Amino acid sequence: MSHTTALIVDDEPDIRELLEITLSRMGLKTHSAANLQDARLLLQKNRFDLCLTDMQLPDGNGIELVKHIQKYCSDTPVAMITAFGSMDTAVDALKAGAFDFVSKPVELNRLRDLVNTALKLNRHTEPSPEQSTPMLGESPRIAKLQAQIRKLARSQAPVYISGESGSGKELVARKIHEQGPRAEAPFIPVNCGAIPSELMESEFFGHTKGSFTGATAAKAGLFQAATGGTLFLDEVADLPLHMQVKLLRAIQEKSVRPVGSEQEIAVDVRILSATHKDLAQLVKEQQFRQDLFYRINVIELKVPSLRERSEDIPLLAQSILRKLAEECDTTPPQLDQEALDALMRYPFPGNVRELENILERAFTLCEEEQIGAEDLQLEPAQPLESENAPLPTLGVDSLEAYMETIERSAITQALEKTRGNKTAAAKQLGISFRALRYRLKKLEME
Repeated sequence: MSHTTALIVDDEPDIRELLEITLSRMGLKTHSAANLQDARLLLQKNRFDLCLTDMQLPDGNGIELVKHIQKYCSDTPVAMITAFGSMDTAVDALKAGAFDFVSKPVELNRLRDLVNTALKLNRHTEPSPEQSTPMLGESPRIAKLQAQIRKLARSQAPVYISGESGSGKELVARKIHEQGPRAEAPFIPVNCGAIPSELMESEFFGHTKGSFTGATAAKAGLFQAATGGTLFLDEVADLPLHMQVKLLRAIQEKSVRPVGSEQEIAVDVRILSATHKDLAQLVKEQQFRQDLFYRINVIELKVPSLRERSEDIPLLAQSILRKLAEECDTTPPQLDQEALDALMRYPFPGNVRELENILERAFTLCEEEQIGAEDLQLEPAQPLESENAPLPTLGVDSLEAYMETIERSAITQALEKTRGNKTAAAKQLGISFRALRYRLKKLEME
């Protein structure tokens, strides 16, 4: 880090000196400026790995410098130094392109974390294919999305990922994490709608031993688990209002208080969030806090639906079928032209997730090495007699688990009757041998 150089811009000599000493001890060479004019001159003559700037300067403000650096030195990450409690100012800086912000009085540990993260930006390399989930597609919409992801990966601004259910919002969040300076740290996804309300505070912030009945040991929360990395709040619209208040505080203060503890724990976490619901409308209906909405929605990234990029369907289908075949150690079947045409016409209300389900079903149904339109079963499902009719009590957690129980039982009986002969068992069940092999693997019955 001996050749790493930072630009410090602040009109207060004491602050400049504090920052210079701190960064020098970290091995950085520093240049200082007391105003915008001097900062611009230094930027013309030198290349900097990092810039720290105060918001209020004698001849302008720090956001002007952020915009200048974005235009002329876009590889230099800029962190804004803001007055204590000025979250609106910090949000404005992030929207203008600042990498991150730190509040006055400057906490040195927080500053060091920020500097270390910023310096990883230009040293960061793309993850290997084994580590990364590919984002498939060659359509203009996917090309635009990938470009936006690359740009957002260089920032620490909270990103709100919007899009329909099944469109790949978690994959987008993972790509932002993988392409950013936090890639080597944890990516922690959490489905906000899947955590019972009474356990939410403990899950997010952790708890101390004995803090409530059943707390037999201390436990770290999701924020602590994601420290140094990214916390992805999926279905954030499902957070109850009381939890929204606590989450807002954790994001603003960059610290959490475990249940039963009197002490705050500092956390260094990037927040990404997503939901298929209209969050702005929920704010209008007072079902989602406006202040939290503005904190997590510093930048919005829209994920296109599958029907908006239908030209990617053949490539996606080929990849899905190849993956299914690999799981069963068999040759991937091909879609015939009629099946491909049918997929291209289908509206896919469930997006990529629905395409995966359709092809999984077709993979198990097709007899030969080719999938026809009839194997896709794309006819719209018939509505239930009453949409409000309650489901029968099945004694299991979900319909999927119930169906798996029935399937497991039928396969077990067929194998017992045929004394383990899989070919005969498949015939008795009325499915292909490939379908039986796939089901045995999926249900872990091999």
